[in-house]
Amino acid sequence: MIDQANELQDKVALFAQIGKTNVKSRILIADDHDLVRETVASYLATAADVEVSQSRNLDEALEQIGTHGAFDLVLLDLTMPGMTMPNGLTRCLDANRPGPVALLTGTSSEEIEHRAIMDGAADYLPKTLSPKALVARVRRILSGHVAHSDAKHSETEGEAVGTPVLTRREKDVLHGICAGKSNRDISQDLDVQEVTVKLHVKTLSRKIGARNRTHAALIARELHLI
Repeated sequence: MIDQANELQDKVALFAQIGKTNVKSRILIADDHDLVRETVASYLATAADVEVSQSRNLDEALEQIGTHGAFDLVLLDLTMPGMTMPNGLTRCLDANRPGPVALLTGTSSEEIEHRAIMDGAADYLPKTLSPKALVARVRRILSGHVAHSDAKHSETEGEAVGTPVLTRREKDVLHGICAGKSNRDISQDLDVQEVTVKLHVKTLSRKIGARNRTHAALIARELHLI
């Protein structure tokens, strides 16, 4: 009888362990671009063998978390409706605690990435990643690894990295860029030579890590520089 009881307990423990290993991780993808969201969701569900839910904006994502509980990972589009930094990320982190939240974005900038990690994002995933790289990064987060975790502690006191410091004139030029104005238009508005505007565009782009004018405008809005 004792041997039978022990055997039964062993079987119960084994089945319980099998049940745990077969439970899929739950991921929530929030992105207002239907094609991107559905494509990423479908690929991750198959290639990473996870259960994927979807939402179109931050409020829907928060509602799903409230209804279904914390997800094993939430992927937030950086520029979808309702999403601002760092408030949107903070709201989702608080709601999905203790589950991690990562950013999925079409805008790539070392400055934005660094600030996102500093604000608590588990990772910063550009939409230009290859499918295999995306799966690898997602699996890494699910396994408990946080991207660039050492960056959060790498700053010495008084040397924290924050918003890029732009001069008043660089900010004026950046406002013109965000308004869709040409260098000539900006030079006329500021009553300076066009070559001066070109120089400011070059220096401010370097400071914020922008590849071109369009990229500079995107970064400016995401970092609230305007």
